[in-house]
Amino acid sequence: MLEQLHEVLANVCIKTKCRLIEFSGESDHVHLLVDFHPDNNLSALVGSLKSASSRIIQKEFREHLATFYKKPVLWSSSYYVASTGGAPIEKIKQYIKSQEAPKE
Repeated sequence: MLEQLHEVLANVCIKTKCRLIEFSGESDHVHLLVDFHPDNNLSALVGSLKSASSRIIQKEFREHLATFYKKPVLWSSSYYVASTGGAPIEKIKQYIKSQEAPKE
């Protein structure tokens, strides 16, 4: 499921002139490092990422997700965004890679 989610999110980024640099998921959230194009609206990008991934993942993994979710909703309405500022990209990538992946 994480591989499919990564592919969907990367495709949304490409379509919005952004680039998904790093991705990792945990049992209750995901981490994305995105090279954000300044022409974009941040909340619109997050909305696109959530809606496209929710639609596709729910369609492909409906039976598996039904054991965890009672409603047809994959994501909560909240999200957290931080600018990396002067932090080295390799450190950010390392942090994202170090997150525990959920057990299937």
